[in-house]
Amino acid sequence: MINTNNLWNHLPGEDNIYRTELPNGIIVLTKTDFTSPSVVISGYLQCGSINDPKEKLGLGLFTSYALMRGTVLRRHRKIYNELETAGASLGFGASIQSTNFGGRALSEDLPMLIRTVAEAIRWPIFPPTQLKLLLSQILTGLYIRQQDTNERVSLRFDEVLFPDHPYGIAEEGTIETIQRIRRSDLVKFHKRFYSPKGMVIVVVGAIEPNKVIDLIYKEFGDWNNPTWIAPPIIPSVPISKFSHREHIEIPGKFQTDIIMGNYGPKRTSEDFLIASVGNNILGQFGMMGRIGAAVRDKSGLAYFASTALNSWQYAGTWEISAGVNPNNIETTINIIQEEVQRFLGEPVTDQELDDSKANIIGMIPLSIESNAGVANAIVRMERYKLGLNYLREFPELISQISKQDILTVSKKYLDPQKMVIISAGTKNA
Repeated sequence: MINTNNLWNHLPGEDNIYRTELPNGIIVLTKTDFTSPSVVISGYLQCGSINDPKEKLGLGLFTSYALMRGTVLRRHRKIYNELETAGASLGFGASIQSTNFGGRALSEDLPMLIRTVAEAIRWPIFPPTQLKLLLSQILTGLYIRQQDTNERVSLRFDEVLFPDHPYGIAEEGTIETIQRIRRSDLVKFHKRFYSPKGMVIVVVGAIEPNKVIDLIYKEFGDWNNPTWIAPPIIPSVPISKFSHREHIEIPGKFQTDIIMGNYGPKRTSEDFLIASVGNNILGQFGMMGRIGAAVRDKSGLAYFASTALNSWQYAGTWEISAGVNPNNIETTINIIQEEVQRFLGEPVTDQELDDSKANIIGMIPLSIESNAGVANAIVRMERYKLGLNYLREFPELISQISKQDILTVSKKYLDPQKMVIISAGTKNA
């Protein structure tokens, strides 16, 4: 591990991130920064789309969107007027395993911001008129999604890789499942699954940690939910390679989107950072790495081409994406497969490895230049149990990765002949 008494010692770490747990299970993390007069709040509760009934997928996300549409204490308009008057912001959302929130304000308005977070989480009333408006907005988004080639390939890719698994189900639900949701469903979801147990609140900015803890304890300290139901356990995902080819016809599109790949390492795997460096070389660094050079620059076949490593708590994906003219679908797929085969055929070059490491390490200071960046980093460290010194240790962890490490891990997850390949759009121009 890297010695923290070095040039990375200025990064957030265990000596300046203050972590405490309230008696009801809420975890509070704070990082003081008086160079800016603002504060950022970020966090999550332990419930999400994994709690959705199959016939009402999208309920968890719908519930999160509805939290600020009115509470026991204030109506929708008054909540937003107070935030806007202070120049503050606050929003909620949901993912597979969590309901997330984030906001910002001047430090003098932090009490108001924390009070609003608590009010929305603890005492929403889900006004019927507001729910009707919200339902219309959600349905509009789902209708748009049906015609979005990138969204369609992404959704189908996850469905094929994770059948009958929470990671294969869209948090947004479908038009059919959203239309089945009633106000009583939101009330029941909130009553059953919203709880302080395992809730995480991160505050970064111009305020002392003890004041943050006092404010949070004042608004959340007496909160308990005796009717709480713990979220189900995420099933394990076997790392296996298999082939699947599918095209989704969406008429009238001038661009066809392609996603191809297979399983990747989960976020807590020892393979994750190694795969991250490999992924950077394969399809991110510079003009989208080797994939970008082969498909777009040399062949001129794609509007874009890149790779992505998506990693969660229990599984991940390693994906290659491209947007192409409908006439170039199969040719593009073949070139990508050839490039992946070359990537697996021999170690990356010394220059590629050095440049990629420098790029990845250099992004860390840039990612935490703002309070929001620091808050997001602390949330990730807490969510994945990486340790509060993770940012300081990160450069050394990356520097230790070898060319052989990348080759070994890449072969473990990638195989050009065993890929899930999904395309969406007009098949022939």
